[in-house]
Amino acid sequence: MEAFDASEGVKELNEMHSGRVQVDDKAMINCKADLNQLVPFKYDWAWQKYLDGSANHWMPQEVNMTADISLWKSEGGLTDDERTIVKRNLGFFSTADSLVANNLVLALYRLITNPECRQYILRQSLEEAIHTHAYQYCIESLGMDEGEIFNMYREIPSVAKKAAWGLKYTQQISDPAFQTGTTETDKQLLKNLIAFYCVLEGIFFYCGFTQILSMGRRNKMTGTAEQFQYILRDESMHVNFGIDVINQIKIENPHLWDEEMKNEAAQMILEGTELEIQYARDTMPRGVLGMNAAMMEEYLQFIANRRLTQIGLDEEFKGATNPFPWMSEIMDLRKEKNFFETRVIEYQTGGALNWE
Repeated sequence: MEAFDASEGVKELNEMHSGRVQVDDKAMINCKADLNQLVPFKYDWAWQKYLDGSANHWMPQEVNMTADISLWKSEGGLTDDERTIVKRNLGFFSTADSLVANNLVLALYRLITNPECRQYILRQSLEEAIHTHAYQYCIESLGMDEGEIFNMYREIPSVAKKAAWGLKYTQQISDPAFQTGTTETDKQLLKNLIAFYCVLEGIFFYCGFTQILSMGRRNKMTGTAEQFQYILRDESMHVNFGIDVINQIKIENPHLWDEEMKNEAAQMILEGTELEIQYARDTMPRGVLGMNAAMMEEYLQFIANRRLTQIGLDEEFKGATNPFPWMSEIMDLRKEKNFFETRVIEYQTGGALNWE
């Protein structure tokens, strides 16, 4: 211990804001206050989301897959179109949640400079790992070709396009040398947040969720559908958290939210909507499960309008309505509120949920 040199650690501590952290010292990005001091909270909503997420904890093995295995292996149990839907969605989601997790741990955790928000990001990262585990659990239980499913994001165009779209927004900020602090780099981070929370988690997941949950309503693939329902609940909170972060950055840095940034944000959401519509057409070339590609297109436009207005932009699809009212029963979109609108929906632990 006599040879221990504490100078480097002392230097790093001295570079942080000296003294005890006050609420006004905290900021969402480019904050110099000591990030090791969790309290006092500046963003109580972030801490509450961490607590709610923790109360939601579940594990895939809790879900019984026996009925799914029997149905999947039975001849004529599912139509070819239904089988395509299951495989396509497991193929996309098994990779998509890994992309989201990588973005969280390699970029956002470092660049969001608020400890209570970082606490939720850690919770979200765990949930993304659980979701990837859930898809693997389904794939393994059903005896699928793992190579085929896990490589769909490379080999199936409608899946690959969505993955590629998300990756282009994380490549730059995932570089360890990337730093915020200029208008250009701060906007790059803001675009990443919009891409991953408003589009990847906020639009790209909705076609697949609707398809799989529609199967569950028809008493098909009920174990898979139950896991997707848990995942949808988690993802709804992820989206709400991300939108709160985006809006807080806008409040603290109004110069970033100029006309150019607004137009680019709107264009990103429109691009994401079109890619998801293409995915819907690919997975539903014919009517199936009480829906078709045209109905899904209107639903995605309905969702896109919500994402636009949640970050302060105008609706782009006038008159778009929700053709799947039963989805609102599962996850009431009218109650899917973020901090800047009202409080979020009630949560309970996974084992206590009632799907009726």
